[in-house]
Amino acid sequence: MAAFVSPERNLSQPGFFGPVTSTLDWCEANYQFSYYIAELANSVSSLWHVVFAAYMTLNARESLPRVFRLSLIGFALVGLGSFTFHATLLYESQMSDEIPMIIVVSTCIWVTYDCPSGSKGMRTGPSVLLLFNVLFAWSYYLYRNPVYHQTVFASLVLFLTYRMVYLTQWSPYSSRIPSDKFVDTRRFYVQSAVIWALAFLIWNLDNVFCDRITGWKIALGWPIAFLLEGHSWWHFLTGLGTYYLLVALQCEILCIQDDHRNFAVRSRNGLPFVKRVGRSKP
Repeated sequence: MAAFVSPERNLSQPGFFGPVTSTLDWCEANYQFSYYIAELANSVSSLWHVVFAAYMTLNARESLPRVFRLSLIGFALVGLGSFTFHATLLYESQMSDEIPMIIVVSTCIWVTYDCPSGSKGMRTGPSVLLLFNVLFAWSYYLYRNPVYHQTVFASLVLFLTYRMVYLTQWSPYSSRIPSDKFVDTRRFYVQSAVIWALAFLIWNLDNVFCDRITGWKIALGWPIAFLLEGHSWWHFLTGLGTYYLLVALQCEILCIQDDHRNFAVRSRNGLPFVKRVGRSKP
């Protein structure tokens, strides 16, 4: 009896960057459309993170605290690193995708402490942030296990969620957030969570049913088959979910750090952003 050969393997070809050295390889066929780009759809869709980061920066640049801009830089770096990862499928490029993910979340945690409710010890925040990310990058380079990265990332996200809920519900400064902005913040949190959950579902379906989905791609033909690239949808949805999370975080922190009347939630092209409408505190 002949051995079963995945249809994805039939579509894959040798490419410029040679054999795959990353610990993850996705359902999209390798070097199917370009000798120089391993996964074309996954590479291009990675740039959604850059688009969302740039969009927020352009719409709310005068409203952003300096420390908050670091998270947007990290947001964009995730997209650029992801592009490099999917274009090469090399482990070094994989790190350029996954380490910025840790940087973004850890920076957001720092943002939640860089406000009046944070402890005085958080003045050492930049040093702690730098040390944590350097140690993680070093340990991840040595311990090449994607589950390790996923566990650290999920733990940081859970801690960030707890901290953001604490600030709005139980902290001494929660009264600084008026009811209308509290509703906006909660709505953005919920939208972010729902979008991330949908992205996670698609990510798993793409992994579990790769062979079947690849058969559907072949039957449909390209370019329509690009719509079945589940990991590309993961990129778009996680970018959108992160965008909503950062808007919620910005709205929450600015209310605590400043006078809420100096800021308003606006919308453009269906996406919300926080806009300065008054003078900030000196």
